[in-house]
Amino acid sequence: MTTTMKDFGIDKLTPNQRVDLALEIWESLDDDRVVGQLNPELRAELARRDAEMDANPEIAITWEQIRSRVVGEK
Repeated sequence: MTTTMKDFGIDKLTPNQRVDLALEIWESLDDDRVVGQLNPELRAELARRDAEMDANPEIAITWEQIRSRVVGEK
């Protein structure tokens, strides 16, 4: 049987608390994270984005800005 969010009471957490928990779980994986193979198209897209960031570093946004957009904090 699969363990669910309700089994741990995670469904009772606020959205912000669930995001924090998810990030904590993700970061706890370290080298145990599953690594997939990138197809040539994805490799090319990542290389394009990397080059774009090198050419225009001002377009970068901080983790706090990303999190704010996802969670809706201001």
